[in-house]
Amino acid sequence: MLLCLLWISPSTSYQDQSLQCEIILGAVSLPVLEQQGDIVLGGLFSLHDMVVEPSLSFTSTPPPAQCTRFNFRTFRWMQTMIFAIEEINRDGKLLPNITLGYKIYDSCSTPHQALKAAMELMGSEKSSGIEGKLQSKGSCNETVPVVIGDGGSTQSLVVARFLGVFHVPQVSYFSSCACLSDKKEFPAFLRTMPSDFFQVDALVQLVKHFGWTWVGVIAGDDAYGRGGANIFAKEVRKLGACVALHEIIPKNRAQAAISSIVSNIRSSRARVILVFAVEQDAAALFDEALRWGLTGIQWLASEAWSTAAVLSTPRKYHHILQGSMGFAIRRAHIPRLQDFLLRLNPSSPDAHEDPFLVPFWEEVFQCSLGVRAKGQLNNAEGKPPCSGTEELESITNIYSDVSQLRISYNVYKAVYAIAHALKAMRSCVKGKGPFPQQACPDTDNIQPWQLLHYIKQVAHLNSFGDEIKFDENGDPAAMYDLVNWQLRPNGGMEFVTIGKFDETTAAESQKLQIQEHSILWNGNKTKVPLSVCSNICPPGTRKAIRPNFPVCCHDCVVCTAGEISNQTDAIECVRCLPEFWSNAERTVCIPKQLEFLSFSDAIGITVTAISLIGSLITCVVAFIFSCHRTTPIVRANNSELSFLLLFSLTLCFLCSLTFVGRPSEWSCMLRHTAFGITFVLCISCILGKTIVVLIAFKATLPGSNVMKWFGPAQQKAIIAFCTLVQVIICTVWLVVAPPTPRKRMPRESAIVILLCDEGSRIAFALVLGYIGLLACLCLLLAFLARKLPDNFNEARLITFSMLIFCAVWVAFIPAYISSPGKYSTVTEVFAILASSYGLLGCIFAPKCYIILLRPEKNTRKYLMSKAANDKF
Repeated sequence: MLLCLLWISPSTSYQDQSLQCEIILGAVSLPVLEQQGDIVLGGLFSLHDMVVEPSLSFTSTPPPAQCTRFNFRTFRWMQTMIFAIEEINRDGKLLPNITLGYKIYDSCSTPHQALKAAMELMGSEKSSGIEGKLQSKGSCNETVPVVIGDGGSTQSLVVARFLGVFHVPQVSYFSSCACLSDKKEFPAFLRTMPSDFFQVDALVQLVKHFGWTWVGVIAGDDAYGRGGANIFAKEVRKLGACVALHEIIPKNRAQAAISSIVSNIRSSRARVILVFAVEQDAAALFDEALRWGLTGIQWLASEAWSTAAVLSTPRKYHHILQGSMGFAIRRAHIPRLQDFLLRLNPSSPDAHEDPFLVPFWEEVFQCSLGVRAKGQLNNAEGKPPCSGTEELESITNIYSDVSQLRISYNVYKAVYAIAHALKAMRSCVKGKGPFPQQACPDTDNIQPWQLLHYIKQVAHLNSFGDEIKFDENGDPAAMYDLVNWQLRPNGGMEFVTIGKFDETTAAESQKLQIQEHSILWNGNKTKVPLSVCSNICPPGTRKAIRPNFPVCCHDCVVCTAGEISNQTDAIECVRCLPEFWSNAERTVCIPKQLEFLSFSDAIGITVTAISLIGSLITCVVAFIFSCHRTTPIVRANNSELSFLLLFSLTLCFLCSLTFVGRPSEWSCMLRHTAFGITFVLCISCILGKTIVVLIAFKATLPGSNVMKWFGPAQQKAIIAFCTLVQVIICTVWLVVAPPTPRKRMPRESAIVILLCDEGSRIAFALVLGYIGLLACLCLLLAFLARKLPDNFNEARLITFSMLIFCAVWVAFIPAYISSPGKYSTVTEVFAILASSYGLLGCIFAPKCYIILLRPEKNTRKYLMSKAANDKF
């Protein structure tokens, strides 16, 4: 009534306000099941799933609302409350000389009916003022000090706000919305049902355990569904997983809306779907899933339907729900409860006092007793009559099934928690009470706010070994069974406990315990369903986020060369150390392949063969010259210098072999110095031969005595001096900054290049520059002597050889600089071999031709004759 008064204009008189509220909330008393006692406990149970509200014309008193669709499970919960009260009264040890009574209303699963029932519970004719106006019409019972219920979170939210105004304790057995833990909004609310916050924590741990990262969430359109689904989505995202879809089942369960939800499930490609809804909403979803032929989904159940008989009993859901998994509160076997449940009979003397027995009986046996309880819709028309003597033992349904006493156990615990609070109140010692001035409560006139204090302090072990107590938010300790829906051989569904979740466990990793060998996944005992937006990235790849997609949606990109990933779903690839490279699978770093000019390489073999052939040919030429050393052509070309030149050419060919093979300190020093010295020796010999040609021509002029200044000794001195200069340069080079082996490790290459570092680039340039200087001087002198009038002018041959030599080494410099890796070494070797073959061929090939093939020209007369047809 107080809430209703807030809806009406303040200018309206209190009497008019009361009248209008009676019209709004219904002036007719609701059906009530009551039992007198010294202390009466209120009860709210959603015995029907729907209510047909009358139209409000505001011109006359509206008829009472009609509740429809009787709920057997909730009726069992109500009977469990009565059973617990009668058990306490019968035992007499917990509350001696005190009897408990009850006053139970049907909230019909709607907040409106729940609020009207709560107002009925708060009504009293003996009260006055506003509280007196909160009476229930026609009821003479005093206000109850405590209310057990309601079941649904949406109903409890309304009732808790109303009862909280009067500080009347409310102990719910099934309302799990985390919002109800807010003591500022709901100061008098307590529950034996764990908060959804803990259930969500358990579900998140389950998702984490099986590695699901692409999970759908479907919620009922109420405080329970929306609140739990929102918390779950938030916590799952903290894990790094993603919510594939987040849908709401409308309360009117319109087929078009639910069909859209099923369509979104199919298009999302999520294989794991959490349904956070009451069993009626879940059933509407699964009906549509059956119509669409939706299979292959691993359903996760919230506690509201994880053991719902309404879904497990009809076989039509079995092929889509087998393997489903969810958390259920701990169950217990309550002795003698089944016998108590089966005692009901409409023929019993006190049956007329139970307004809920007739609709229950007619629904169970699908018949009509012809007697309607006040406030009940006559929905038994057209059914065969009942005799009232039918036996409940002959019917197997959810009401008589006591194998899954979970919510019933919560009701049982709620009654005993209140009984222990009453016992504590009666045990208060005067002067040691909890209230101001250490006062004790008046047990003959129990105030709800005082009872609320004692209920909050309850802490006891019940006969099942469970501790019953409430934390500062009025919540119990959260303990769940993890159940798996498994088909029995007879085709029935069985809820198999495969694990548990205990929030009180200190270690985070031990809260969830699962017996994986007992799980059935859609009939497959071993295969865990995979639910990811993208496939797992194997080792050797990394995850690349797709633009405009959730973080769980990614592409698998192969690591680039030189990088690896050795685990699945790697976020990034790791670059190998400089001396390592990735294998073909990009999973392991392996040592880079060493690259150098090896004797086993095709190029190395070619270089070696060309070098050895060149040195062999040089030796053959030397042998030919040695055999014909007395012939004019050999003697005319200074045989000593020719043999020295052949010797230096042999060394030039052989020094190229020092460039082949793995570089070492000795080979690096030897290859450059040997190359520099042997080539200077070779060019010095050619320079000497060129000077000899020029001097020989000058000596033939009348009065010339030049030859005495350029005899054999002087020629050897020039060669020695020129060579000594190069030796000095190489010696300084080796002392100051010698060539050393070096590893070149390019980041983007799979090879380590072994080469010889020049050490001092200046020294290397001096060596090459000195060779070039001698070659240019030799070329100049040979060019000047090219037209001397001898029939066999060696200066011409020297000119050709120097042109080839200079051309080779001019081309060598840019080629050497631009050649990668071992090919720079190959370029240098081929320059050495090409220039050596050029010198050998241009200088000695014509002479060998005359010696071997044209011996008639190997005469002094021919060589000294002036050939008119000589051309250059």
